[in-house]
Amino acid sequence: MRVAVIGAGGWGEQHARVFSGRADTELVAVVGRTPEKTAARAARYGATAYTDLDRMLEAEHPDLAVVCLPNELHFATTLRLIEAGVPLLVEKPLVFDLGEADVLLAAAADRDLFFALNFNHRYAEPVQRARAAIEAGELGQVVFATWRFGGEGGAGGTANANLIETQCHGFDLLEHLVGPITSVVAQMTATTDTVALALEFANGAIGTMLGSYDSSYAYPDSQVVEINGTVGRAVIRDTVRELELSSVGDPVARVWRAGYFDDEGRSFVGTVDRHVDAVLAALRDGEPPPVHARAGKRALQLAHAAIRSHERGERVLVGPGSGAIG
Repeated sequence: MRVAVIGAGGWGEQHARVFSGRADTELVAVVGRTPEKTAARAARYGATAYTDLDRMLEAEHPDLAVVCLPNELHFATTLRLIEAGVPLLVEKPLVFDLGEADVLLAAAADRDLFFALNFNHRYAEPVQRARAAIEAGELGQVVFATWRFGGEGGAGGTANANLIETQCHGFDLLEHLVGPITSVVAQMTATTDTVALALEFANGAIGTMLGSYDSSYAYPDSQVVEINGTVGRAVIRDTVRELELSSVGDPVARVWRAGYFDDEGRSFVGTVDRHVDAVLAALRDGEPPPVHARAGKRALQLAHAAIRSHERGERVLVGPGSGAIG
């Protein structure tokens, strides 16, 4: 399968690494904005460098394109690739604007085009084990869920960037583990770089999210998820570092950590490799993406509901999968 990576930044390198290192894919192109940087990246991974997207499409005819541009620059390039009929895997966030999300999804649907989004947190070993425990009834009825994720800000500087480009993982993962969110109440700092949300879920559970660009990824437990049920609890620390499962009344917990030789299990970037496995299997079998781009719009809907809540000083209702309704 011929793959083109659009973007020569940090996450573009991770995707170049993944697709150049597989036996079932060939990295044929790296497309970037800076000629020298793009040429160096392409040479490192045995691909051809391009600074013109249309020239790449004409020359390479990729079977899959991966969009890894700066967060604010996804829309135009993604739309051009959709119009060219190229199956897609796009880095989060999908876009910042709900209208643009609708345009992309409609254009892809018109062409029945494969359109995947890289919510790779779902593929972390602790997350997959926690989901299995929830589905097996080991936690009972979920009563509350918490998400905390704090680090340094990115370079974009767009308003509400922390909420849209980083806490999108939290919206997606909480719905993945607990179910649809139905209402949001928000508090934010003056810069909106730190946000605190109160959530309600369709199944009656409640939740909280705390996200910040005023913290540091160097701190231990910079990312923590807790799912608390009537008979048990799951706690995920730093996405890939640890899962702790506890039962009501039992002071002894079960803990998963990657073993001595399991470097892949403790690697955050390894979650991309796992997701790519699932993406390629679905694409080859003619199946929908394992994480459709609609999940990116859903996270954006929830982020905009939080923004609206903060601006109005009130609770905002959110229809499952259909956007804010109040």
